[in-house]
Amino acid sequence: MSNVKENNENIMGTMGITNLIMKMSLPLMISMLIQALYNIVDSMFVARVSETALTAVSLAFPLQNLLIAFGVGTGVGMASYLSRKLGENDTETATKAAGNGITLAVITWIFLGLTIVKPFMSLFTDDIELLNLSTGYSEIVMILSLFMLISMMNERILQGTGDSFSSMVSQMTGAITNIILDPVFIFTFDMGVNGAAIATVIGQAVSCSVSLFFVLRNKYINVKPHHLKLSRRMVSSIYAVGAPTIITNSIGTIMTGAMNAILIGFSTTAVSIFSVYFKLQSFVFMPIFGLSSGMVPIIAYNYGARKKERMMATIKIGPLIAVLIMVLGTLVFNLFPNALLSLFSATEEMYGLGVPALKTISFCFVFAAISIGLGSSFQATGYGMGTMIVSIARQLLVLIPVAYVLSKLIGINGVWLSFIVAEGIGLIVSIVLYIKVYDSRIKPIGEKEVFSE
Repeated sequence: MSNVKENNENIMGTMGITNLIMKMSLPLMISMLIQALYNIVDSMFVARVSETALTAVSLAFPLQNLLIAFGVGTGVGMASYLSRKLGENDTETATKAAGNGITLAVITWIFLGLTIVKPFMSLFTDDIELLNLSTGYSEIVMILSLFMLISMMNERILQGTGDSFSSMVSQMTGAITNIILDPVFIFTFDMGVNGAAIATVIGQAVSCSVSLFFVLRNKYINVKPHHLKLSRRMVSSIYAVGAPTIITNSIGTIMTGAMNAILIGFSTTAVSIFSVYFKLQSFVFMPIFGLSSGMVPIIAYNYGARKKERMMATIKIGPLIAVLIMVLGTLVFNLFPNALLSLFSATEEMYGLGVPALKTISFCFVFAAISIGLGSSFQATGYGMGTMIVSIARQLLVLIPVAYVLSKLIGINGVWLSFIVAEGIGLIVSIVLYIKVYDSRIKPIGEKEVFSE
């Protein structure tokens, strides 16, 4: 009987760790790179309409980012809980977690997607044309954001059960649909900014349909209507991990605003360089986030299954892969900064400020890789607060104050150096919290427990 169980067990409990990490993470890394590419291409199309159109879409970004933060946070919490229950061989509770996640996605849509567009947009501008463009775009993408939220939840369900390939197919299908339809609605149908919004929503609807197809075929869970009924205890468990992730994903907006305020004191070009850096670094960081997302269900499953050795192997191998990727990214930023800046039609002033900026900031990449890798163990074992603490320490308590002080002491290069300081402190905090997680949650798993199944 034990052999039958082993043969039917989820791959997260049986496959070799290195191969499993790549099987789980590679599809997510690819899909996130596609998403990063889409974000740039989408902005390029909108910018061809007018500068005002690009500004309108930019104003909508914080609102969309808030919605995405709630969707991602809820999805991370649900997937972590689901994977742990699968590891415990409790498929009914795992399925209930998936159903609760879908219900929470609908609730998020009702409270955020349908209510706050106009009040939010009016905070940023009183320019009638800009307000109309930004409100029109936001109303389309927010009111119809249910497709995006359900899609995000479906993809996390798939990842939580070990099927990251289907999650990748879902995300890529939606992104590619969006890229194809952008010029059609924006230019061919002459719908401008609203055309971009419609293309976005159609892409999300396609992704939602594809992800739903895969979820309905999933062999580990079978969501029925009664699974959608919320359980207070389960929702609490989901947000124990998810709420810190929501806060973490929202912190970036505060940090970006503060850094822009510091940089504008030097020049508008400095602000542009900061924006360009974020677009470029997404192609380095997105694979790391995909790797981390692939690690979480592996660690969570084996945490639930009490397989300490597999947990530790994942925690060791994952960050090592992340470091190798970041070393490559650091080399590219240092060897080819001019080529990278040329992608954005850089002026001489942008080259002058941007080349040292890219070279300097890139030396924080390896620190960030290790922090993100260790953070996977926080989410997987239900200690989502750890990820939030690291993010607050790195982005709010260190980066912004250090950037301000160094900018006064040594000029704009001090702003770029602050990234290295912040990521270094963030790594120290991550290591301290990992030791806490290891001592309280991983170390107590004894050898007898590991092999008792």
